[in-house]
Amino acid sequence: MKTYIKIVLLTILTFASCTDVVEVDVPETDPRLVVEASIDWEKGTLGNEQMIKLSASKPYFDKNEDQIVTGASVKITNDSNGAEVVFVDQNNGEYTTDSFAPILNQSYTLEIIYNNETYIAKETMRSVTDIISVTQEIDKDELSITAEFEDPENEKNFYFGKFKDRNEILPELFYDFDKFTNGNVMEFEYYVNDDDDDDDERSLEGIVDFRLYGISERYYNYISLLTDQAESDGSPFSTTPAPLRGNCINTTNTDNNAFGYFRLSQTVTTSFQYSSK
Repeated sequence: MKTYIKIVLLTILTFASCTDVVEVDVPETDPRLVVEASIDWEKGTLGNEQMIKLSASKPYFDKNEDQIVTGASVKITNDSNGAEVVFVDQNNGEYTTDSFAPILNQSYTLEIIYNNETYIAKETMRSVTDIISVTQEIDKDELSITAEFEDPENEKNFYFGKFKDRNEILPELFYDFDKFTNGNVMEFEYYVNDDDDDDDERSLEGIVDFRLYGISERYYNYISLLTDQAESDGSPFSTTPAPLRGNCINTTNTDNNAFGYFRLSQTVTTSFQYSSK
């Protein structure tokens, strides 16, 4: 094992000492439609106001902002009664409605027509359980926040959780299902980030928002693969990311499917004020 490590280190040092510029040809592809269609129905609300975002993909090394897509036709249809909800183009990449009618366990079809091509996606509105509690714990100078929720018995459930610390820019995402915890209490645990490790007297204070989503099995598989790719360490030995196919199928041209996903979820939210004092 020690010999192997020495060889690997020697190889890395050898490559690191090279000064030649290596040009890598990155294949260019035509922009594809990117669909952000998360229909979230928070418990206790009507869920009638919804928004779908459309944009176009860009080359891997392009640092410019995403290209918005306007002029598309967007609607969602209730698969049982045929009721259609049209999303209005706001000319900024956003398509909105104030007349969506969410129904638990109801299947819906998203239809997008853009550049004379039709994209179709089907999903079902999934229910979510209530949040039981949110608590904090300090262990060895680490502050963690745990959100607990009780999984319903005799059901196959999939969950998506999002912690958003108001002191941080990006949220932290979690996902799980009840294969081994059916009918029991489940939890997601979030560790508060301490950017100043040298200050032992520094106290951590803030507010974290937690949102729990009920999701389908197919979306669970999608988000788990997406998260794995996003958390790839980028080392020479890591797996090369591949385009992740969602559920938005181009029925006009199957070689030009959209990126993104159409999801319908019932959600619950809560906020928690934490402190290490």
